[in-house]
Amino acid sequence: MQIRVDQIKEGGLFLSFEEQVADFPALSVVDGDEVVFLAPLQISLRAIHVHGLVQIEGRAETEVRLVCGRCLKEFETPLVIPFSLTFSRDLPEAAADSEEEEGIEISAEEMGLIPFQGEAIDLREALQDQLVMGLPIRPLCQETCPGLCPQCGADLTLGDCGCERPTTVNRFDVLKNFKVDKE
Repeated sequence: MQIRVDQIKEGGLFLSFEEQVADFPALSVVDGDEVVFLAPLQISLRAIHVHGLVQIEGRAETEVRLVCGRCLKEFETPLVIPFSLTFSRDLPEAAADSEEEEGIEISAEEMGLIPFQGEAIDLREALQDQLVMGLPIRPLCQETCPGLCPQCGADLTLGDCGCERPTTVNRFDVLKNFKVDKE
């Protein structure tokens, strides 16, 4: 999955293509959880030259099967991940702006630049990173999912289990009438 830099004309280069998830090994297991991709990745992007850099913006779409973070049921959902990547052939040297900041250097990665060499940009690793970061941290089958009962473990999406819910006590309630004397 490469883009040749000389193919990027003044108006930019528009590409749409399909990639198999197997081509991205980091997507098979994310944070110990198995992510099941149900469809190939549909990627559309636009590449343009900006002051000696190559800016690539686009989005990746697919369908995934995840496990709900509350009720532990599997569910299927579309996944749309927008991305913006900036590639640089020659990484700029970071210079200190003032005498106090002398000795502070900013790396290309901290500036958000991705180095490349030659006449082609390999998108595979950068896209893989964007896809991993675009996966939900705590997926939910629905926003209102009540989850599991903390006492008996029953699935509350099927109905109330009958357990008595403990009332939560706010430990800061004792401070609500607290007054500070300003003498």
